[in-house]
Amino acid sequence: MPKKTARIHYDCTKCPGYCCSYPRIEVNAADVKRLARHFGVDAEEAERRFTRPYASDDGVERILRHQKDEIYGSICRFFDTGERRCTVYAARPTVCREYPAVAKCGYYEFLKFERKHQDDPDFVPLT
Repeated sequence: MPKKTARIHYDCTKCPGYCCSYPRIEVNAADVKRLARHFGVDAEEAERRFTRPYASDDGVERILRHQKDEIYGSICRFFDTGERRCTVYAARPTVCREYPAVAKCGYYEFLKFERKHQDDPDFVPLT
């Protein structure tokens, strides 16, 4: 019997990119290669331009660089802050492909609730 897929209960196109504002968006070697292909550069160049090292309890990991953002202060360098969407969606890292790994996104649920109760379809809660 085929595996049943959980029905998704969120719409990323209606979110201002909360998950993209996470300070640590980890990338692995395959992610760097995918970004390199997307931009037509070699993996070393992609790693240098798009990532930075981050020292964690488990050692050094590679994370995506950020840019300034008027809503969250800082957001993924590949996030279009005007359109509020990913500019490398087809080449996005594995962690982004798997997020939130459940049928419901907690932030999206919170966002829908606040927009309904504020009677403002564009409201963005900052805290």
